Amino acid sequence: MFEPFTDDVFYTKPIPGIGLPPKEQSSAALPMLGADDTSEALPCADPSLFPLNRRRSSQVEVRGVKIGGGAPIVVQSMCNTYTHDVEGTVDQIERLEAAGCEIVRLAVPDEKSANALYEIRKRTEMPLVADIHFDYRYALMAADAGIDCLRINPGNINGEERVSEVVATAKDHGLPIRVGVNAGSLEKHLLDRFGGATPEAMVESGLRHVAMLEKRNFYDTKISLKASDVARAVKAYRLMAKRVEYPLHLGITESGSLQTGSIKSSVGLGILLSEGIGDTIRVSLAADPVEEVRVGYEILKSLKLRQKGVNVVACPSCGRVQIDVDKLTMEVEQELAHIDAPITVAVMGCEVNGPGEARDADIGVAGGHKRALIFMKGEKSGLVSYEDIKKNLVERVEQLAEQYEKGQFEVTHS
Repeated sequence: MFEPFTDDVFYTKPIPGIGLPPKEQSSAALPMLGADDTSEALPCADPSLFPLNRRRSSQVEVRGVKIGGGAPIVVQSMCNTYTHDVEGTVDQIERLEAAGCEIVRLAVPDEKSANALYEIRKRTEMPLVADIHFDYRYALMAADAGIDCLRINPGNINGEERVSEVVATAKDHGLPIRVGVNAGSLEKHLLDRFGGATPEAMVESGLRHVAMLEKRNFYDTKISLKASDVARAVKAYRLMAKRVEYPLHLGITESGSLQTGSIKSSVGLGILLSEGIGDTIRVSLAADPVEEVRVGYEILKSLKLRQKGVNVVACPSCGRVQIDVDKLTMEVEQELAHIDAPITVAVMGCEVNGPGEARDADIGVAGGHKRALIFMKGEKSGLVSYEDIKKNLVERVEQLAEQYEKGQFEVTHS
C-alpha cells in the first residue's frame, strides 16, 4: 500500500543529505528584497507577473556592470581558449559579447597568459575577470594590465604578505575580488573536519577566505560556492546566503555537455533564483562558451528575471500536426538568434491548441489544412503556404524588432 500523500511530507521528512526544507529552518538572517516597505523593487520583466523576492546584498561593479544590490542578474562566461593566444581569445570575447555576455573570465595559469592580458585589454572593452591560482604575481600583473576583477582564493596564494599585496593592488585599482570556492579543491583540514566536501565545508572555506579580506578592510567582494552535484551546491548557497550580505555568483561546476549541463544548471540555478538567491550566473558547459550565455538567458527569461531575445513557444508535436514543428522551430530560433527584442513567437502544429496559444504571443503560426494561419497580437493576420512559413515569420519578427527598438511596439508578457 502507498502511504497517503499530503504536502506536509515535504516539511516533516528530512531529505537524505539535505535535511528539512527551508520551511522548518530559520530564515530570520536572510533579508529579502520586496519583503518590506524599505526593500528594493525587483528589476525583472514585469514583477506583477512573477513577484519574486530577492535576497538583499551589497553591490560591486565590474567595469560599470553592477552586481548585487538589486541590479539585474548578470550573465557571464569564461573563455576556453589559451589566454596567451591573443587572437583566439579576443575573437571568442567578441563572439560572447555578440551573444549578450556581460562579463568574461580569463584563465591566468602562467606568466605568458598574464603578459597577454595587456594586449587583450587594448582590444576589447568587455569587462574582464582574471582567474588566478597560487601565484600572486599574476594578480598584480592582471591589475596592471587593466583587468576589471580578480577571482582568487586568498588561502592558496601562500602567505599573509602576499595576500596583503594583492588586496592593496585591488584597492589601488578599484577592483572587486571574487572568492571562488569549489567542492573539488577544498582545504584538507576542512575535508577531515566535515567528513568530505559537504555544503558546510564549502561555506566554511568561503567564510575563511572572506575573513582574510575583511581583516585587511576589503569588502568589495562577491562569492561563489560551486559543486557538480546540484543538491550540494544549492544547500551551500542557501547556507551562505544566511551568513553574509555579499553578492553571490551562482554556478554548477563541471555540469557536463550542452544537453546534460544545461539541465543540471537549469535545475540548480532555477531553484536558487526562485528563492531570491543569486546576483550573477555562469552556466558551465563542456561546449562553446556562447552556448553558456544562451542557456543563462533562457534560465533568467523562464523566471522573468531578464528579457533578452526571442521567446519561441512551440507545441511538443503529435499525430495531429499539419507542419513539421520540430524542424520549423529550430530554424526559426536559429534565424532569429540575432534579435535582442523580447518578442514571443508561437509555432503550433494544428488547429486544436494552435490558435489559442498563438493568440497569447506577439506573433504566431498554426498549421491548418494546406496552409498555415498567421496571428499577430491575437488577431488573424493572414494565410501563408507551408513553404513560405519560415520566411514570412522571420521577416515579420524582424519588422517587429525594429518597431520595438523605436518604441513603436509593445511586447506581450507571456
